[in-house]
Amino acid sequence: MENSSNFHVQLAETTEDLVAIQRLRYEVFVVEMGANTVEIDHEKRLEQDIYDAHCRHLMLLDLDRGPDRSEQLVGVYRVLTQKGADAAGGFYSATEFDLDPLLKSGRNLLELGRSCLRKSYRGGSAMFYLWQGLSTLIVKEDAEILFGSASFKGTNIAAIAQPLSLLYEDYLTTMDLRPKVLPQAYVSLNQLEKSQIERLTALKAMPALIKAYLRLGGGVADGAFIDQNFNTTDVCMVLDIEKMSSRQKLIYFRKLK
Repeated sequence: MENSSNFHVQLAETTEDLVAIQRLRYEVFVVEMGANTVEIDHEKRLEQDIYDAHCRHLMLLDLDRGPDRSEQLVGVYRVLTQKGADAAGGFYSATEFDLDPLLKSGRNLLELGRSCLRKSYRGGSAMFYLWQGLSTLIVKEDAEILFGSASFKGTNIAAIAQPLSLLYEDYLTTMDLRPKVLPQAYVSLNQLEKSQIERLTALKAMPALIKAYLRLGGGVADGAFIDQNFNTTDVCMVLDIEKMSSRQKLIYFRKLK
């Protein structure tokens, strides 16, 4: 686990930055997790899709890793505004979830996706820095609701029945903002009886990204989506910034030094 004292967060600025981001995503999503889509460039080792050109890409750099930018890059986050979604033909999450409650809310939406960290940086402070780095962009875009797919590795529902069931019991987002998995792909989160849920076991099995949403007061949409192309089981997380506590806003939305 790495806990650098020299983290720096910024938006991608050049084509080279985007290539470095897509290469890191390849190492995580393709090499580690087994993703395989027609848009992936295996020869150049780039995980890419049509949404990349319409997104802003947040980069977490560890400046202690030397002068090379691609080597400094240890974490990424992809951000899609409503304007970007209009240009792309819709939000990425709409390929898995019915987003009507969000789209009809009249609130300013910001979709977060393709989040990943180098393996040695997981479990430390890196995800916290990524979320802090998002704060400037969130404020600039005057975003009111953050949402996006978050993934469990693998497609075996039985293996993740504990965390899915805990999400169902305790963390469903409010009905007025609750997307739902597309009908043809719907898998219920409610896999276990309430008495069968072991809370500590369930929380330990939650990916860091999902736990980050929950800590901030976020909730989950209705249902899970099995993504065979990425070898993941996806849930849609929703965070209403207005409902965050003042303490949470102070921690995550303060300006990075």
